[in-house]
Amino acid sequence: MALKYSRQREVIMDFLKTRKDHPTADIVYTNVRQQYPNISLGTVYRNLTLLADIGEIQRLRVGDGVDHFDADISPHYHFVCTECGSVVDLVMDNIDDIVDIAGMNFDGKITGHVTYFYGICGNCCQDNLS
Repeated sequence: MALKYSRQREVIMDFLKTRKDHPTADIVYTNVRQQYPNISLGTVYRNLTLLADIGEIQRLRVGDGVDHFDADISPHYHFVCTECGSVVDLVMDNIDDIVDIAGMNFDGKITGHVTYFYGICGNCCQDNLS
């Protein structure tokens, strides 16, 4: 079944494509409301969930209790700052061999992994020096 076109969904997707900071649904809602003042938070949540469920965007659960969203669905890794909560892409070589390493003492079949790196971002490190 083909997904019915939705202008609101398109605006949400277009907004996400402009962001590299992995916004939450509340941030998406606040920004999309500027273009669509009558859009509800529920509509934004439903569309983000749908887009994530069909693989058009990534839903990131980094441990802060809220979902973050990423329009970049290519395999890549994320860094989460434990000071300010920012979530950024990490530019690094692929570490898919970790699946083989993890499977060495496992009797099942590992088909993928999600990896988040945690620490203090550059901005927070600078702030701590001040």
